[in-house]
Amino acid sequence: MNPADSPAGDRPRRLRPSRLADGLGLDLLLYGLSAIFAGVTAATSTLLPHRAWGAVAAPGYLLATLAVLGQLLLRRHPDRRATLTGVPARAVLTVVTWATTAVLPMLWQAVERAAGRTDRAQEEVIVVEQAGSRLIDHGTPYLGHDAIAALPPGEQLLGYLPYQPGMALFGLPRALAGIAWWTDARVWFALFTAVVLAAAATLLWSHRAARPAVVRAVQLATVLPVCALTLATGGDDLPVLALCLLALSLCAAGRPGRAGLTIGLAAALKLFAWPVALVLLVHAATRGRRTAGRLAAGALGLPILAVLPALVIDPGALAENVVRFPLGHGLVTSPAQSPFPGHLIATAVPAGRTIAAALLVAAGVAIAVRLVRRPPRRVADTATICGYGLLAAILLMPSTRFGYLLYPVALLAWAYAVRRAEPRPEPTPRPPDPVTAAVR
Repeated sequence: MNPADSPAGDRPRRLRPSRLADGLGLDLLLYGLSAIFAGVTAATSTLLPHRAWGAVAAPGYLLATLAVLGQLLLRRHPDRRATLTGVPARAVLTVVTWATTAVLPMLWQAVERAAGRTDRAQEEVIVVEQAGSRLIDHGTPYLGHDAIAALPPGEQLLGYLPYQPGMALFGLPRALAGIAWWTDARVWFALFTAVVLAAAATLLWSHRAARPAVVRAVQLATVLPVCALTLATGGDDLPVLALCLLALSLCAAGRPGRAGLTIGLAAALKLFAWPVALVLLVHAATRGRRTAGRLAAGALGLPILAVLPALVIDPGALAENVVRFPLGHGLVTSPAQSPFPGHLIATAVPAGRTIAAALLVAAGVAIAVRLVRRPPRRVADTATICGYGLLAAILLMPSTRFGYLLYPVALLAWAYAVRRAEPRPEPTPRPPDPVTAAVR
């Protein structure tokens, strides 16, 4: 018998994440595996900030796992099901879990660092704070080649700021107020991320059908270990990611001007936002010149304004930090050496760095061709292209980190949430067939 002719009750139903115990099944899997990951990290990691994170985060993930088990049991009681196991309850548990697995470990390490522990922060935290001091003292957060060469060999790596000038703003509290737990750059990374991500989720939350997907996307941008660990020990990627997600939400809400300012601010912090800004510009172009112009004003204007002072004061220092060092031509080598294909090719194959660069360029050209031939008309498609594009870049870059995977994971999850909230664009009317028109 043809399956299409079988009774509805006999048809096999495909399991979707939102239907697996109303999403609680995947919640249990997420928190349970995260608890195991945090425990293993606490016991085996060679990086002391990571071990400290795991020791605090593992109990937080375990409590979340137990809470989801309780929710699964409560599903048997219809009178309590909607209140304690529904989407709002899952959202509250997500926020609490983020507080216990990312914010609490971060605050713990910030307090210990302020008390004198030197192993309670990754290098990027120190780099950003020093950049804030240089911004106040010299008007630019960058040191030139000669100034970095004059540093002791063990401090030359910390002399580089491979970010855009805006990142130095997170180092201003320590530069102005001195050493304290609340002047730690990670505290401001976390506060900024929380505010921006809440705004991004709120824009999509008004669409009831999108709420389960929004909860899942927020989970993957906050409590997923790669995000929670990054925030607790380094944190500079989370504000950039949150701004990218907010820009996508603003585009879906029909606010291109604000979306342009948002993605422009992200691009003024880190280069990872630039591909997202480019794809958003292509999407805006499908909505007309006015929309594209409003988005482009902020998306291009803010990064230019941010880099102009550094370019005027010391263009050589700017090039040394944001061009030469990331390309492997600095005085020291970047510690980003995760064994992804690009890094393995660059280090194990003759002329490997050239091959890896060629593969990276080829991937970029392929994405560019796709954008020209089929520009994304929906914001969800834009987020999907950004997610897969950044995934390809991360895998093929000669110097990269596992932590960078938080970008494609969160962007792809956000794409699904936006798809549930975004109205479908009106189909473009096809021109009448000349033959049919003549017959009529």
